[in-house]
Amino acid sequence: MTTEIMLPIWKMGRTRLTNQLAAITPESLSRRIHPDSNSIGWLLRHIAEVELLFAKNVFGRALQVKLSTVGQGIKDHGNFTDLGELKAMLEESGRELEAAILHQEDESWATEVATREFGTITKAEALSRITTHTAWHAGQMAIIKKYAGAG
Repeated sequence: MTTEIMLPIWKMGRTRLTNQLAAITPESLSRRIHPDSNSIGWLLRHIAEVELLFAKNVFGRALQVKLSTVGQGIKDHGNFTDLGELKAMLEESGRELEAAILHQEDESWATEVATREFGTITKAEALSRITTHTAWHAGQMAIIKKYAGAG
C-alpha cells in the first residue's frame, strides 16, 4: 500500500515541471533573471541529472549519470540549448525514477540511506526531497518565463 501512495504523490509534485514543458521553446532556454543566475535550459538539465542521481544512489537503479550541473563551483555557461535533448533526458529521468519507486517494497520506505548531500534519511524522506527539488526549480523556471527578457 505504501508504494501505491508514494507514486501518485511524486507524480503530482512533478506536474509543477511537466505542465510547463509544452510552453518551453528553444528560444526560452537561454532566458534567465540575472546574468549570474541559471537559465531555463540549465535548470531542465539539472532537474534531470538530480532525478537520475536519486534513482541510482537512493533507490538502487543501475544507471550511468553524466553530471554537468551538480557540484561545487558549477556555473551556467549557456550551453544547454537543445530542447529535444533536454526533454528526452527529462523523460528518461521521469521513467527511471518512476521505475525506482515502483520497485520499492512497502516496508523499504522506512529504510535509511546515507547521502553526502543531506545525511542519513529514510527513502520516504528522500522521495520528498527529490519531489520538492524538482518543484522548486520548476518554480524558478516559471518566474524566469514570467519576468525575464528573451536573452
